[in-house]
Amino acid sequence: MSEPDMMGLSDRTRLRADMTWLMLKGAGYAALLVFGVWLVIAVLELVGSVLPPDSKTAPDPTPTSMLEAPAALTQVG
Repeated sequence: MSEPDMMGLSDRTRLRADMTWLMLKGAGYAALLVFGVWLVIAVLELVGSVLPPDSKTAPDPTPTSMLEAPAALTQVG
């Protein structure tokens, strides 16, 4: 705050203005992040809706990606 005060503001008023500006700037960054994530999700939803229905009911192309316990281990005694 070593710059000359051209608007005739007191130190307290200028401090409040600086704090308000920084809070609004942070809120803007947060809004950009939220809308960016929302946009990515919306694009993925759009791509998923364009895919043919067969792709949604097809079996898993990598059957070993989901490991299941043998039947003997899942039975409780």
